[in-house]
Amino acid sequence: MKILIVDDDAIIRELMLQILDEIEDMKIEPLEASDGLEGLELIKKEKPDIVFLDIMMPKLNGFEVCRILQNEPPTWNMKVVMLTAKGQEIDKQTARELGVTWYITKPFKIDDIIRLLRELV
Repeated sequence: MKILIVDDDAIIRELMLQILDEIEDMKIEPLEASDGLEGLELIKKEKPDIVFLDIMMPKLNGFEVCRILQNEPPTWNMKVVMLTAKGQEIDKQTARELGVTWYITKPFKIDDIIRLLRELV
């Protein structure tokens, strides 16, 4: 299973990679991108099963990435998890309208990420 982490914060990417590495009973191929444009390119190339996507990023923000993905048939079954500091209801509503599977605000609990991954698989 391919899981892509798209976040401009290197510390968040590293933490997420460590979390994925700890889940030994799932065969996970982790991928990472540091901005929305790089993330979009990896999504199209690698076709990950799950994408953890920040909203506030350079080049393309998370919402822009989702808008582009809505028009890409190969990505229709991909699960997108917004992992962001933006916790306002308007942001959550926008994410729902864009087909986001789950919305998690930072800071987050490691156990919540692991539980969510097990649920999504």
